[in-house]
Amino acid sequence: MDVATDTTATTAVDSATDTTPADSTAVDAGATGRAGTDNGGDSGAGRARTKPEGVENADSMAVASFVMGLVGLLVFNLFLGPCALVLGGLALARNTTRRGRALFGTALGAADLVVLAVTVTANGTVSWNFAG
Repeated sequence: MDVATDTTATTAVDSATDTTPADSTAVDAGATGRAGTDNGGDSGAGRARTKPEGVENADSMAVASFVMGLVGLLVFNLFLGPCALVLGGLALARNTTRRGRALFGTALGAADLVVLAVTVTANGTVSWNFAG
């Protein structure tokens, strides 16, 4: 088999495995041009509402910040506290739609470090327990 035939076969395989539909526009039931919506006067039919490119990642960062901050109050606060702070800050910098969750995750990350500082001061160790 020569090189020209091989590249033609590859192109045919690539186009055969393409899963993009011919008409890839989706209609969102909420984007049908109701009165009071801000869609520039367009009926909105045939267009899907999507988030900007980095906002979905920023939303995930906000949720991860919140979860890490919450779990960090109980275990691994030396590691999870700073992670919650960083992820919350990044989510806020990327204009997340979950701003409250990112702020709360950042606050919980700071609380993790406060708990760590109190534990180290009180017990002289980075671990804590309820038994006296």
